[in-house]
Amino acid sequence: MAEPADQAQQEGEFLIVTGMSGAGRTTAANALEDLGWYVVDNLPPQILRPLLELTDMGAGNLPKIAAVVDVRGPGLFDDFPDVARALRARGSVKVLYLDASDDVLVRRFESVRRPHPLQGDGTLLDGIRAERMRLAPIRESADLLIDTSVLNIHQLATQVSEMFSEEGAARHRVTLLSFGFKYGLPTDVDHVADMRFLPNPFWQEELRALTGTDDAVRDYVLARPGAAEFLDAYAQTLRPVLEGYQRENKSHSTIAIGCTGGKHRSVAMSEELARRLADTPGVAVNVRHRDLGRE
Repeated sequence: MAEPADQAQQEGEFLIVTGMSGAGRTTAANALEDLGWYVVDNLPPQILRPLLELTDMGAGNLPKIAAVVDVRGPGLFDDFPDVARALRARGSVKVLYLDASDDVLVRRFESVRRPHPLQGDGTLLDGIRAERMRLAPIRESADLLIDTSVLNIHQLATQVSEMFSEEGAARHRVTLLSFGFKYGLPTDVDHVADMRFLPNPFWQEELRALTGTDDAVRDYVLARPGAAEFLDAYAQTLRPVLEGYQRENKSHSTIAIGCTGGKHRSVAMSEELARRLADTPGVAVNVRHRDLGRE
């Protein structure tokens, strides 16, 4: 049963932000702060319960609190699962986990010339692998996951804003992400669809320099045999999935739409699919083009 609107407005939100060192916790915290969240950085896990009590007492003044907990927090790895379960039982508590591949994390640490907090006398990679092992149970139980391997700080801030910004009565936010297979599959997605079954506008001289956001390319792609049939069937398939996500309190999902270079077919089809899903009850639709302009 849906909660009354006035009750929903009075209840505060509590978000725990954690994940790998170098994966973007500070950027995520800054984006949340820009959205009006009260952000507490480098919080020991033992303080999470008292902080939740503060949220309960001051829901009208502090409706949204984000606590950033990292590898330096004492007792995190022993206490975190029990603490998270206890907090979830008391209120609207979610865990956002930020991750990135080992090679990306190494490059980020090297660029700022700082050691990893678990490196000790070993290498950067030793510290990263030790942290990944310690954080594995937390990653497994997280409510939300963002892989920042291919995101710069601005793209990460945008993604966090899309996840947590207010947008009417939407209970679920879906991001349609176009991409190019030749640049690699996105890692933090829930569904992947391949548009390479459609003819490539790249081979049309007059369309090659354009993108899927241009009318000429869009009209060409949507007129190809199978395009409309795919869009109709895929949108129909996704609607019960998005409804189920709402029932399961899954607040965000990402659907990746790929083609060879992420410039023509995936862009046009993502934009059109967004239009077809825009009237899905309780769902807000965002479109991102990961590789547009990369060529």
